[in-house]
Amino acid sequence: MIQYLIYLGVLMLIPIWAQMRVRSTYSRYSEIGNSTGMTGAETARRILDANGLYDVTVREVSGSLTDHYDPRDKSVNLSTDIYHGASIAGTAVSAHEVGHAIQDAKDYTFMRVRSALVPVANLGSNLSYILILAGVFLGMMQLASLGVLFFAAAVLFQLVTLPVEFDASGRALKQIVSLGIVQESEQKQAKKVLSAAAMTYVAAALVSVMELIRFILMITMSNREE
Repeated sequence: MIQYLIYLGVLMLIPIWAQMRVRSTYSRYSEIGNSTGMTGAETARRILDANGLYDVTVREVSGSLTDHYDPRDKSVNLSTDIYHGASIAGTAVSAHEVGHAIQDAKDYTFMRVRSALVPVANLGSNLSYILILAGVFLGMMQLASLGVLFFAAAVLFQLVTLPVEFDASGRALKQIVSLGIVQESEQKQAKKVLSAAAMTYVAAALVSVMELIRFILMITMSNREE
Protein backbone atom coordinates (compact mmCIF):
# COMPACT_ATOMS: atom_id res chain seq x y z
CA MET A 1 0.00 0.00 0.00
CA ILE A 2 2.81 2.41 0.93
CA GLN A 3 4.64 1.66 -2.32
CA TYR A 4 1.48 2.35 -4.29
CA LEU A 5 0.98 5.69 -2.53
CA ILE A 6 4.60 6.61 -3.28
CA TYR A 7 4.03 5.68 -6.91
CA LEU A 8 0.92 7.88 -7.12
CA GLY A 9 2.84 10.68 -5.45
CA VAL A 10 5.58 10.48 -8.05
CA LEU A 11 3.01 10.52 -10.87
CA MET A 12 1.50 13.68 -9.42
CA LEU A 13 4.79 15.43 -8.69
CA ILE A 14 6.40 14.97 -12.13
CA PRO A 15 3.93 17.14 -14.10
CA ILE A 16 3.67 19.63 -11.22
CA TRP A 17 7.45 20.02 -11.23
CA ALA A 18 7.49 20.52 -15.01
CA GLN A 19 4.74 23.14 -14.85
CA MET A 20 6.49 24.99 -12.02
CA ARG A 21 9.72 25.00 -13.99
CA VAL A 22 8.18 26.38 -17.17
CA ARG A 23 6.24 29.06 -15.27
CA SER A 24 9.31 30.04 -13.28
CA THR A 25 11.48 30.25 -16.40
CA TYR A 26 8.81 32.11 -18.34
CA SER A 27 8.28 34.56 -15.47
CA ARG A 28 12.00 35.23 -15.22
CA TYR A 29 12.62 35.87 -18.90
CA SER A 30 9.37 37.71 -19.50
CA GLU A 31 10.90 40.46 -17.38
CA ILE A 32 13.95 40.69 -19.64
CA GLY A 33 13.42 42.72 -22.81
CA ASN A 34 14.93 41.63 -26.10
CA SER A 35 17.51 43.85 -27.74
CA THR A 36 15.48 44.45 -30.92
CA GLY A 37 12.34 45.61 -29.14
CA MET A 38 10.20 43.34 -31.33
CA THR A 39 6.94 42.08 -29.85
CA GLY A 40 5.90 38.45 -30.04
CA ALA A 41 3.47 39.31 -32.83
CA GLU A 42 6.18 41.11 -34.80
CA THR A 43 8.60 38.23 -34.26
CA ALA A 44 6.06 35.70 -35.52
CA ARG A 45 5.23 37.80 -38.57
CA ARG A 46 8.90 38.36 -39.37
CA ILE A 47 9.70 34.63 -39.30
CA LEU A 48 6.57 33.68 -41.24
CA ASP A 49 7.32 36.18 -44.01
CA ALA A 50 10.97 35.12 -44.13
CA ASN A 51 9.77 31.58 -44.84
CA GLY A 52 7.17 32.60 -47.42
CA LEU A 53 4.22 31.80 -45.14
CA TYR A 54 2.24 34.93 -45.96
CA ASP A 55 -1.08 33.10 -45.67
CA VAL A 56 -0.52 32.22 -42.00
CA THR A 57 -2.17 34.73 -39.70
CA VAL A 58 -0.99 35.87 -36.26
CA ARG A 59 -3.76 36.35 -33.72
CA GLU A 60 -4.09 37.36 -30.08
CA VAL A 61 -5.87 34.94 -27.73
CA SER A 62 -6.86 35.31 -24.09
CA GLY A 63 -5.21 33.52 -21.20
CA SER A 64 -1.65 32.89 -20.09
CA LEU A 65 0.63 30.44 -21.90
CA THR A 66 -2.28 29.56 -24.21
CA ASP A 67 -0.08 30.00 -27.27
CA HIS A 68 -0.55 27.48 -30.07
CA TYR A 69 -0.53 26.94 -33.81
CA ASP A 70 -3.79 25.84 -35.41
CA PRO A 71 -3.20 23.92 -38.65
CA ARG A 72 -6.92 23.97 -39.47
CA ASP A 73 -7.00 27.68 -40.28
CA LYS A 74 -3.25 28.27 -40.56
CA SER A 75 -3.00 30.62 -37.60
CA VAL A 76 -0.38 31.34 -34.95
CA ASN A 77 -2.27 32.19 -31.76
CA LEU A 78 -0.40 34.13 -29.10
CA SER A 79 -1.54 34.97 -25.57
CA THR A 80 -1.85 38.67 -24.76
CA ASP A 81 1.47 38.99 -22.90
CA ILE A 82 3.35 37.22 -25.69
CA TYR A 83 1.54 39.06 -28.48
CA HIS A 84 2.25 42.56 -27.15
CA GLY A 85 5.37 41.91 -25.08
CA ALA A 86 8.94 42.42 -26.27
CA SER A 87 10.69 40.02 -23.93
CA ILE A 88 13.08 37.13 -24.38
CA ALA A 89 10.32 34.75 -23.30
CA GLY A 90 7.88 36.27 -25.79
CA THR A 91 10.38 35.97 -28.59
CA ALA A 92 11.09 32.30 -27.82
CA VAL A 93 7.44 31.30 -27.41
CA SER A 94 6.20 33.06 -30.53
CA ALA A 95 9.07 31.64 -32.58
CA HIS A 96 8.25 28.15 -31.28
CA GLU A 97 4.65 28.40 -32.48
CA VAL A 98 5.86 29.60 -35.86
CA GLY A 99 8.10 26.54 -35.85
CA HIS A 100 4.92 24.47 -35.97
CA ALA A 101 3.67 26.53 -38.91
CA ILE A 102 6.92 25.78 -40.75
CA GLN A 103 6.51 22.08 -39.93
CA ASP A 104 3.01 22.21 -41.39
CA ALA A 105 4.23 23.91 -44.56
CA LYS A 106 7.04 21.41 -44.99
CA ASP A 107 4.73 18.45 -44.30
CA TYR A 108 6.84 17.34 -41.33
CA THR A 109 6.27 13.59 -40.89
CA PHE A 110 5.81 13.46 -37.12
CA MET A 111 3.36 16.34 -37.23
CA ARG A 112 1.25 14.46 -39.77
CA VAL A 113 1.39 11.30 -37.66
CA ARG A 114 0.37 13.22 -34.55
CA SER A 115 -2.57 14.83 -36.38
CA ALA A 116 -3.71 11.41 -37.57
CA LEU A 117 -3.56 10.09 -33.99
CA VAL A 118 -5.69 12.88 -32.48
CA PRO A 119 -9.10 11.12 -32.84
CA VAL A 120 -7.76 7.83 -31.51
CA ALA A 121 -5.88 9.56 -28.68
CA ASN A 122 -8.98 11.52 -27.63
CA LEU A 123 -11.04 8.34 -27.63
CA GLY A 124 -8.36 6.51 -25.69
CA SER A 125 -8.08 9.25 -23.07
CA ASN A 126 -11.84 9.31 -22.51
CA LEU A 127 -12.59 5.57 -22.56
CA SER A 128 -9.45 3.82 -21.32
CA TYR A 129 -9.86 4.38 -17.57
CA ILE A 130 -13.56 3.49 -17.69
CA LEU A 131 -12.89 0.23 -19.54
CA ILE A 132 -9.93 -0.71 -17.35
CA LEU A 133 -11.72 -0.05 -14.05
CA ALA A 134 -14.92 -1.73 -15.22
CA GLY A 135 -12.97 -4.74 -16.44
CA VAL A 136 -11.06 -5.11 -13.17
CA PHE A 137 -14.08 -4.72 -10.87
CA LEU A 138 -16.28 -6.99 -12.99
CA GLY A 139 -13.54 -9.55 -13.46
CA MET A 140 -13.67 -9.09 -17.25
CA MET A 141 -10.00 -8.93 -18.16
CA GLN A 142 -10.73 -8.78 -21.88
CA LEU A 143 -12.59 -5.52 -21.30
CA ALA A 144 -9.71 -4.21 -19.20
CA SER A 145 -7.25 -5.24 -21.93
CA LEU A 146 -9.28 -3.29 -24.46
CA GLY A 147 -9.00 -0.27 -22.16
CA VAL A 148 -5.23 -0.70 -22.06
CA LEU A 149 -5.12 -0.73 -25.87
CA PHE A 150 -7.03 2.55 -25.94
CA PHE A 151 -4.69 3.99 -23.33
CA ALA A 152 -1.68 2.81 -25.37
CA ALA A 153 -2.98 4.88 -28.29
CA ALA A 154 -3.04 7.95 -26.06
CA VAL A 155 0.51 7.18 -24.92
CA LEU A 156 1.66 6.85 -28.52
CA PHE A 157 0.25 10.32 -29.17
CA GLN A 158 2.28 11.68 -26.24
CA LEU A 159 5.45 10.04 -27.54
CA VAL A 160 4.98 11.31 -31.09
CA THR A 161 4.43 14.78 -29.66
CA LEU A 162 8.01 14.85 -28.33
CA PRO A 163 9.86 15.04 -31.67
CA VAL A 164 7.25 17.53 -32.91
CA GLU A 165 7.88 19.89 -30.01
CA PHE A 166 11.66 19.50 -29.95
CA ASP A 167 11.85 20.07 -33.70
CA ALA A 168 9.68 23.20 -33.44
CA SER A 169 11.99 24.56 -30.74
CA GLY A 170 15.03 23.78 -32.88
CA ARG A 171 13.50 25.60 -35.83
CA ALA A 172 12.56 28.52 -33.59
CA LEU A 173 16.08 28.99 -32.26
CA LYS A 174 17.55 28.73 -35.73
CA GLN A 175 15.15 31.34 -37.11
CA ILE A 176 15.55 33.96 -34.41
CA VAL A 177 19.33 33.68 -34.65
CA SER A 178 19.62 33.68 -38.45
CA LEU A 179 17.19 36.60 -38.79
CA GLY A 180 18.97 38.61 -36.13
CA ILE A 181 15.91 38.77 -33.87
CA VAL A 182 18.10 37.87 -30.89
CA GLN A 183 21.72 38.69 -30.33
CA GLU A 184 24.37 36.11 -29.47
CA SER A 185 24.13 36.93 -25.76
CA GLU A 186 20.38 36.26 -25.83
CA GLN A 187 20.52 32.84 -27.49
CA LYS A 188 21.20 30.99 -24.25
CA GLN A 189 18.29 32.73 -22.53
CA ALA A 190 15.88 31.93 -25.34
CA LYS A 191 17.07 28.32 -25.32
CA LYS A 192 16.31 28.03 -21.60
CA VAL A 193 12.72 29.15 -22.22
CA LEU A 194 12.30 26.62 -25.02
CA SER A 195 13.88 23.82 -22.97
CA ALA A 196 11.65 24.48 -19.98
CA ALA A 197 8.55 24.36 -22.19
CA ALA A 198 9.70 21.10 -23.75
CA MET A 199 10.02 19.51 -20.32
CA THR A 200 6.24 19.70 -19.83
CA TYR A 201 5.82 17.34 -22.80
CA VAL A 202 8.58 15.05 -21.56
CA ALA A 203 6.91 14.90 -18.13
CA ALA A 204 3.50 14.14 -19.65
CA ALA A 205 4.96 11.36 -21.79
CA LEU A 206 6.87 9.87 -18.85
CA VAL A 207 3.76 9.79 -16.65
CA SER A 208 1.73 8.19 -19.45
CA VAL A 209 4.34 5.49 -20.04
CA MET A 210 4.54 4.72 -16.31
CA GLU A 211 0.76 4.41 -16.16
CA LEU A 212 0.69 2.13 -19.19
CA ILE A 213 3.29 -0.16 -17.63
CA ARG A 214 1.27 -0.25 -14.41
CA PHE A 215 -1.90 -1.22 -16.28
CA ILE A 216 -0.11 -3.93 -18.23
CA LEU A 217 1.40 -5.42 -15.06
CA MET A 218 -1.95 -5.25 -13.28
CA ILE A 219 -3.74 -7.18 -16.03
CA THR A 220 -0.89 -9.65 -16.41
CA MET A 221 -1.00 -10.46 -12.68
CA SER A 222 -4.80 -10.78 -12.78
CA ASN A 223 -4.62 -13.24 -15.68
CA ARG A 224 -2.08 -15.36 -13.80
CA GLU A 225 -4.35 -15.53 -10.77
CA GLU A 226 -7.25 -16.90 -12.83
